[in-house]
Amino acid sequence: MIQDYFRMFSLFSESEIEEFLHLFEPRSVNKNDYFVQEGDPCKEIAFIESGIFRSYYISDDGKDTTYCFRFPNNLMASYSSFISGAPSMETMQAISSADLLILKKDKIEELVRNNPNWTLFLKAIAEQEYMELEKRFFQLQRNNAAQRYADLLKNQPDYIQNIPLQFLASYLGITQRHLSRIRKEISF
Repeated sequence: MIQDYFRMFSLFSESEIEEFLHLFEPRSVNKNDYFVQEGDPCKEIAFIESGIFRSYYISDDGKDTTYCFRFPNNLMASYSSFISGAPSMETMQAISSADLLILKKDKIEELVRNNPNWTLFLKAIAEQEYMELEKRFFQLQRNNAAQRYADLLKNQPDYIQNIPLQFLASYLGITQRHLSRIRKEISF
């Protein structure tokens, strides 16, 4: 899976991919374990081989708000913390058991120094993160909860059933009761 992920960018040769894959360290995490917690710096990225993660923050009034899900075959990091070294403003939690491939920040910096295609790769990742953030912003501004749910169902049909209702409702900005009504209206 991870080889296909890197091939998708058309930046690295097969031998380059094989060469740097040994830098990734496997890690298994249990349901409810954290990849990074709010207040801690993020010093690594993870490629999700299996499992689902949610990103959330705690508001000043103590409310837990899920704003993002991460699914298999994607990279995951508390991106602004990873770039800046500042404490993370989010928590990334496994909502199922998961298998990850971890790449430490110092290894990425070494790869960037030794291969200019890694700079292009990181630029592409930054662009993807920006587009995802922009999409989420416009979804919240333009679409109602049913439309946001339908979009998630369309893009992640294999995983949506594994997301607990309270996290899904929080992500959509609605109550669990409202989510139940939407799910009845939208057929699988």
